[in-house]
Order: sequence, then structure tokens, then C-alpha cells
Amino acid sequence: MITDKKTFQRPRVPGCGPLVTVLISTYNRPAYLAEALDSIFRQTWPNFEIILTRDGGLPVRDVVSQFNDSRLTFIDRDQNRGLPYSFNEALARTKGDYVCYLGDDDKFFPHHIETLLRSISQNPDYGVVYGDLYKAHCRVLPDGRRRVLAKNVEISRDFDRMLMFQFNHALHVSLMHRRDLLDKAGRYNESLNVLIDWDLTRRLCFFTDFLHVPIVTGEYYAPVGDCDRISVQRRKNVNDYIRNLLTIRTTRPPKPWPCVEDSAIVVLASRLDGALEQMLRDIWSHSFYPYRLFVPLTAQERQRFQSCVPNLVPVEVRPEDSLSVRLNKMLQQVDADWTVFLPAGISIPPDEAMFVERSLYPLLSGHQTHLACQIVESDDTHFGAAIYTDTLRKAITRHPALDPQQALMAAGIPIRKPEFKEYPFQFDNLLSGAEMCQLDGQWTRAARVYDYMAEHHGNAVWMRTRQANALLQAGHYAHAARTIAEVNRIRPTVASLMIQARAEKKNNRPQIAAGLYRQAAGILDGQSTGYLPAAADILIPKTQSNTASVQPVETCVWT
Repeated sequence: MITDKKTFQRPRVPGCGPLVTVLISTYNRPAYLAEALDSIFRQTWPNFEIILTRDGGLPVRDVVSQFNDSRLTFIDRDQNRGLPYSFNEALARTKGDYVCYLGDDDKFFPHHIETLLRSISQNPDYGVVYGDLYKAHCRVLPDGRRRVLAKNVEISRDFDRMLMFQFNHALHVSLMHRRDLLDKAGRYNESLNVLIDWDLTRRLCFFTDFLHVPIVTGEYYAPVGDCDRISVQRRKNVNDYIRNLLTIRTTRPPKPWPCVEDSAIVVLASRLDGALEQMLRDIWSHSFYPYRLFVPLTAQERQRFQSCVPNLVPVEVRPEDSLSVRLNKMLQQVDADWTVFLPAGISIPPDEAMFVERSLYPLLSGHQTHLACQIVESDDTHFGAAIYTDTLRKAITRHPALDPQQALMAAGIPIRKPEFKEYPFQFDNLLSGAEMCQLDGQWTRAARVYDYMAEHHGNAVWMRTRQANALLQAGHYAHAARTIAEVNRIRPTVASLMIQARAEKKNNRPQIAAGLYRQAAGILDGQSTGYLPAAADILIPKTQSNTASVQPVETCVWT
């Protein structure tokens, strides 16, 4: 814990570039809060403000008093209201052009704000930027101090919007976003008590792309054994966790969505019964791409229909309406770009997490507006497909007496099932394959897969690190050393330095290996971050050369 009083005289200076707001909410962690705050005040980018909220719990005013700086605003609240409430409360006071976040037991490296701000300023088409973080595995000692045992970059993933709809791969502490995006995406959902960071990042990706900069700019702590993190504790309640998960996956921010095409799922049902109600729940739990769910109901059925499924639109039909008529009535209310129509009774595998997405994704990725992608589990008896809404609507209008499959065929619309290679997450399929090779001891083959992925699927720093480790395990020491040396030239981490050290040791170069071990130890014990300023020019992509909006720190005028 920091004990000496800190005085920082670096207020905002006109012409000194954008103001960045850092939000922290603290609850029962006074022993670590001082280190977190200190890491912000040590930033190379001086033009920031901190809004710290005590969300109940132990008092921290003595910690806050150690920092005599007008850039720190302290909201001291006795009631525990939860992290979403605290962040919303702080956002109401935010003055910054950009917002970033820090956990009360985590810390930024000194270059965190400047690296992210420089990146987003050089790439103005992006509204969100994120770097990488060390996960610091630590043992908590009896006096509360943390002894770091290992540091690794657990997530270093290039932005993938489809993946973001299913899983968060941009950690909150690593993130910076434009403040004005919250006016479109909305603020934090205070009904959630876990995964709130993913809820926000998922909504943000409806309105902007994210820029991944594979530079380690901070670290978060993970105690070995029992962990007191609220996010970890609340995952133990499985039912509540699933409630949060499904709420996030079905949240639809206000339109328009400049970066996401909407979809509709329409169910071709002839009557309301228990099987239909179960099908609606299965669709809810086995799909994640944004949608609204349309179901045909008679006036009598609507009176007794109750469902917990969100985004559900009941469409009134007559009992005698055929399935084609019911589909046409539902399509009249669909305002989505793409439609997935499903027959009642279709089998939804309990272990399939991409029930709809496997057939929808080939159309989205290729924008194939004159193709029907058949649902993988469907057949001629239970036919369902994903298709561009206008194409389906025209086919049904031209051939109202035919069932949907016949209408598409009569309209000349090709129908086919997607191939496995067209499913979402091909990168993850290759990654799983490489990991299976490793488990089988096929390290050379795994190295070839990682090499291919680096060339064709991005995530180059991550994949080259894995490739080098596989080469090392396979006994290709010289090749491993060359591969990982290139990674360490631009982004040395504890893991990558250890890989190179082991390879150099096998290459009978003990002095080089010893130096690499020392470098890794320096990062592990906090003497170094491993950051190489010159490497930022390599790792930060540029879509625009004009960087006048962010002045170098050296040009800022201190008072």
C-alpha cells in the first residue's frame, strides 16, 4: 500500500489533447486501492480525470487523502448498490472525451492511456480501442499483501463482432471508448450483477468497430485458490449466472445500428401448445445473434399466452390460416434485414450453441441476398432456412399457395445447407485443432497450424508465440528461437521471454538464455513492464496519418 502523501500538479491544459476519464468503483479493498490510484497518476498522458466511487463497504477516505490532486473526484457512498449503479453514477459526472476503467485491485502500466489514446486518434474510424493485460496469478499472504507467482497474457484476441455477440474478448481494464457512444449504446444495465463489462462492449459493437492493439498496458490480479472477486463469486449461482448471460445476449440497443444487420426468427406453427412454448425457450438459449422472435397466435391463444422469452412478437392469425398465410402475416411485421423461418417441431440439439447462426452466418459474411441457407437440422418434413427478408417476402407474395420451400424453388432461389467451413468461428476451430495436436504430442503439426493461422486469420503476435512454443516442444530449437525473438523484438512478455530463453539454452547459448530469464523475472516482480515504445509504431495500425488531435506528452505545459 502507498503510504507517503502524493501531490501531482498536472491539471488539464488547453491544447494538451483530449481529456480521458478513468472510472473506479471500490468495495472492501482499501489495501489495494492506493496502488490502483497510484498507477493512474503515474500515466505518461497527463490530461485525465478520475472518478472514484466507494460502493459501500470499508471506508477508504484515508487512502484517497494520500493523493492531493484536483483531477480526482471521490463519491463516498455508504450503500452498496453494485458496479453498474456506481459506473452510471460516475458517468453522470464525466467530462472526458474518452472513458476507460480500472478495477480497484488492478493497475495500469504508465503507458496505458497514452498508448490507447494514440491508437484511437490515429484510427478515427474506430470508437473503441483495447490492449492486452497480464493476468497476475498471486498468493494472498496473511497480512493481505500479494505475492505474484506468474503472469500471462490470457486473452489477446483481435476484434470479432460475431464472437463478441457470444463471448467477451475485450476486458474492461484494457478498454477505452469514445464517451459519446454511450448516448447510442446506453449506460450500464443495473439489473445485472455479473458480466456487466460484456454487456457494455456487446452493445458498443452495434455502433463501431473495435481496434485491438496487442501491447500489454496493465494487469489484473487472480488469487490462487479462493477468490473474493464479486464476478467470480456470483458465477457460483448457476441459475442467476444464466439469467445474466441470456439477458445480455438478447439486449437490443436503440436503432439505427450502423455496424450490425438485424435478423428475425419466425416460427411456422399451426397451434399453441407445450411443444411450441419449449421451442421458443430453446431458440432463446441456443442462439446469440441479435433477433426478434415472431410467433403466430390466434386471438384466443394470445389471451392465454405467457412467455419469459424476450424480444418476442406475437402476430395474430386466424385458426384456418395455412402456414404460408401465417408466414406472410409475420413477414408484414418483420423489419429486419434477414429472416430465419423455422417449422414447429424441428429438432434443436441441446449442446448446439449456434443453432441459427450456422445457417445465417454464410449469408451475413458474403451478403448473399439471393440464396436460402437451409437450417442444418431441417429436412423436407421440417424445412427451415435463413434468407434475405426481401427475397423471402417476394417469393411468398408471388406464390401464396405454395409452402415456403416450394415458393423459394418456384422463385428460382437456390437452397443449400451450409458447409462446416462456412460456420462461424473458423479461427476457434483451427485453434481447437492445434490444441488437440498438442495433447496428442504432435507439436510439429501444431506449429504448422499456428503458422497458418498467423498468416490467414490475424492475431499474429498470439499465434507466433504459440507457434514458437510448439516448435520448442517439438525440438526445433533454432526455428523456435528465431520465431519468438521476432515476437520479443516488439512485445516481450513473461511467457515469450521464457520460451526464447529455453530455446537459446537448448541451442547452447546459456548467456543469452540467462539474460532472457532475468528480463522475464524483472517483469514478474514488477521492476519492468516489458513495454518497448519504439514497437508501438509496429503494433498500432494507422488508417489516417493525421495525428494532430493528440500531442506528444513532451509538448504539454505543466503547472
